[in-house]
Amino acid sequence: MNPNDTNAAAYPIGQHPSLPPPTTERGVLKWLKTNLFNTWYNSIATIIGLYFLYLIIPPTFDWVWGSATWEASSNKDCRAGEGGACWGFIKARFVLFMYGFYEAEALWRPNLAGILLVFLGVPVLVPKIPGTKLFAIFLIFLYPWIALSLLVGPIKIALFSDTTFLILWGILIVALLFYGVRGMQTNDLVKRGFGFGSAYAAVVLLFLNWGLGLPEVETTKFGGLLLTLVLALTSIVVSLPLGILLALGRRAESLPVVMYFCIGVIELFRAVPLITVLFMAINMIPLFLPQGYSFDNVVMALIGLIIFFGAYLAEVVRGGLQAIPKGQVEAAASIGLNYYKSMRLIVLPQALKIVIPGIVNTFIAMTKDTSLVMIIGLFDILMITKSSITDAEWLGLEWEGYAFVGLLFWILCFSMSRYSQWLERRLDTDRRD
Repeated sequence: MNPNDTNAAAYPIGQHPSLPPPTTERGVLKWLKTNLFNTWYNSIATIIGLYFLYLIIPPTFDWVWGSATWEASSNKDCRAGEGGACWGFIKARFVLFMYGFYEAEALWRPNLAGILLVFLGVPVLVPKIPGTKLFAIFLIFLYPWIALSLLVGPIKIALFSDTTFLILWGILIVALLFYGVRGMQTNDLVKRGFGFGSAYAAVVLLFLNWGLGLPEVETTKFGGLLLTLVLALTSIVVSLPLGILLALGRRAESLPVVMYFCIGVIELFRAVPLITVLFMAINMIPLFLPQGYSFDNVVMALIGLIIFFGAYLAEVVRGGLQAIPKGQVEAAASIGLNYYKSMRLIVLPQALKIVIPGIVNTFIAMTKDTSLVMIIGLFDILMITKSSITDAEWLGLEWEGYAFVGLLFWILCFSMSRYSQWLERRLDTDRRD
């Protein structure tokens, strides 16, 4: 029989082959009919919207690409062009936008730090890649100190002279190594854990003192996208564990001192603007230090960002903890799990999965709010752009500068948003077939 024969009598009942739907009920035509032209008023709105797109898109494309100037040494070259965007301005200041005032001969250091982060981070973020656990160990325990040594060099505390610093540093390292070795030789798991932690801290202190043997770079030379990424990534990595601890502490009714301390920290920092926190970190904390001593402005800005967003993340995580049924905790207790194991193995994984959108939303806000450090004198990428467009050689190029900065922020924030959606789908076990 011909399968294309539409004569129903040629086939037994129930065995007629399925025919393709009509052209108007499939493909692009079906989508247009359902979404854009399903009613007369939607059809009118669609036509008006297409007309506005016709008015906007061609001139925008011509400004961005068609009539753009790609090579320029000053705004005079831009004015001599065809009236489009002057991307030669971005090209001429590209290194300044990316690295700030970092020494040109040392740019390989932040580049290497970024390459290592991508090399170690991608296998952790995409678990299908083999060796996830090994990459995670290197990323968590080794990469921060390697990146710190690459970007800054050896760390010294300005409160002490070089001789006093080395003596105190050496005493602390020896004490940590001694306690660590003794702790690792015991059979007590808790003491062994503290022993490993002490030995790791000693190794970190040694590494911070000598690092990779690279010269020191002052953080005042950080700027542009480099400073933005350092502030954003460090704040994200540190504020999430802090937020989890604050959320757990706020629910610790059996420890009222801890509970009220966490409540005070959360409510205090959520009740004031981030600008206030940054000003307090820069201007007030040095008042409590001995005369002539102060901490690095980048470090103080990081402390302010971490505590501020840690308080916000604490409330996000607390919402996830409250969404977990009480029966989950009771089930964990029934199989002999104590509070710490039940939280680590049962409650927290479910709570964090629930609040992934809220966590990522806070991360995105954190990334965008790093631009507020410009008011305390740090030259992030927005401040670099502002100073560049006020330069006499590049006056009148605000559109190009802010469009470039907006594109960079959009790439960062949109990437986090898409990854969070992918992670939600991957962890959505309730709907898995």
